[in-house]
Amino acid sequence: MDLEGCEVSGVDPDRVGAVRSALLPVEEAGRLAALFRLLGDPARMRLLYALLEAGELCVCDLAAVVEAPETNVSHALRLLRTAGIVKARRAGRRMHYALDDAHVRLLLDVSREHLRHAADATGRA
Repeated sequence: MDLEGCEVSGVDPDRVGAVRSALLPVEEAGRLAALFRLLGDPARMRLLYALLEAGELCVCDLAAVVEAPETNVSHALRLLRTAGIVKARRAGRRMHYALDDAHVRLLLDVSREHLRHAADATGRA
């Protein structure tokens, strides 16, 4: 049996119509996909989790935490700031970064919890 498709072809027009009316628009789906592509980089993800733990860090501290060159960290933070995922605050000659809001924290927490749940379900660590 093919688990990827229906055994009998047929469309339930009521269900299809109801789901279509609630489906997110193509433009919004594109923006969400772009967000997930941005978050899909392990180096950027480590930066975000460092900020989740610390609350706020300057670029040099972040670079030390994730063991990456400051230029790489600055570039990643610029992308994340442009996307509204982190916010920046200048203190003298230093830039300090923090997660933009509680939604970003929630997204990170829920994503990590989902990975742990999936690992427990499959027996992977």
